[in-house]
Amino acid sequence: MPVLERVLGGFDDTCARDKALYLTWLATSYLQAHEVEQAAATLCRAHELAVGVASTRPGVRIAAVARKLDRHRDVPEVAAALDLVRS
Repeated sequence: MPVLERVLGGFDDTCARDKALYLTWLATSYLQAHEVEQAAATLCRAHELAVGVASTRPGVRIAAVARKLDRHRDVPEVAAALDLVRS
């Protein structure tokens, strides 16, 4: 389990903006490790937290990770995540 994943497990959802940002970095780490399904799931969680947050920064990061994930669109979990974050 990555250190960032352990830390985020104890991070309260009331800090949605920050947690969403950290989750995008975790998703990128999973993607770099070729764990595309885990990257997609993590990106979905970041998106859930970022909805309704006044800051645009999480959305920008989510879009950037989604672009990187796009080359794995043939994986069903990735396709579902991309559909969710782009809706």
